[in-house]
Amino acid sequence: MKISMSPIQTIDELEDELSRPTQGVLDTLRTLDGDVMVLGAGGKMGPTLARMVRRGLDAVGQQQRRVIAVSRFSSPSAVQSLQRHGVETISCDLTDRAAVAALPEVLNVIFMAGQKFGTSEAPELTWVMNTLVPAIVAERFAKSRIVVFSTGCVYPLVPANGPGSREDDVLGPPGEYANSCVGRERVFTHFAKQHGTRALMFRLCYAIDLRYGVLCDVAQKVAQGLPVDVTMGAANVIWQGDANARAIQCLAHTASPPLALNVTGIERVSIRWLAQRFGELLEREPIITGRESETAWLWDAARSYELFGSPTVTLEEMIEATAQWQRKGGATLGKPTHFETTDGRF
Repeated sequence: MKISMSPIQTIDELEDELSRPTQGVLDTLRTLDGDVMVLGAGGKMGPTLARMVRRGLDAVGQQQRRVIAVSRFSSPSAVQSLQRHGVETISCDLTDRAAVAALPEVLNVIFMAGQKFGTSEAPELTWVMNTLVPAIVAERFAKSRIVVFSTGCVYPLVPANGPGSREDDVLGPPGEYANSCVGRERVFTHFAKQHGTRALMFRLCYAIDLRYGVLCDVAQKVAQGLPVDVTMGAANVIWQGDANARAIQCLAHTASPPLALNVTGIERVSIRWLAQRFGELLEREPIITGRESETAWLWDAARSYELFGSPTVTLEEMIEATAQWQRKGGATLGKPTHFETTDGRF
């Protein structure tokens, strides 16, 4: 899929691209048995991931297999959209043990629930969502394959001029949010060892679509004449459609004890350079503030590239598509990434 060759004009077109199954997804779903449940499917990525599974199963002739999206679903339109695309929906509070116990038995679970923003104001809720909910889910789906959405923020910041964090590096991040994410991984690992559950820690580092993410954050600031903070001097990014595809494919790579996998783009993107590039594309002079720190959250995604190959959407395609979306006044989710945060406070 080449975004630069076929500009995305509408949200429907965007979500169609984000949910388009790759060949790797089709190959995985063709050989993997069982229904698929997406827990915490009401967030930024869940709807298009669930739709990708549905489209993939339909494409390989396995329409009888269920795809079930589970969330509190505060938006009726989100439920209607998923159902319209053939995805079953179940409204469920994942902190409620009885409600989780009543969920259907499935062989494949993609766990996306969690809390990041608001941690500074309500740290206790962040710990409940990121450690108690995993315990409830891990016990309920002990016989399933589970891909656990985690974050690259479980690692400490690393030297900006050195290699990025690798999967076997020691975890030790700053801030309550990131430490609660380490807790999520530890809880799932505990129950996986106890029950022999096959799992994988999906350490996603800055997925983007045109409505949110690092590229959207920087492009918006350049377009609005707001300063771009370069204290966090660089980042890694990956197109949300490619992140969705990798998550689905990871169902075939779960193991007990669980594996961990960094999922992001291989390029190290300078935030200063990114602001300048958006300045060229948007015809605005970027305002730069701050000075690059000697450390940053950076990741080595080589292992995921070895498993799945390169993403289908390149960095330059993402940048050009984001600039085009900004020029036309495309909608955003109003949820800044806060990638520039260096102390782990969200």
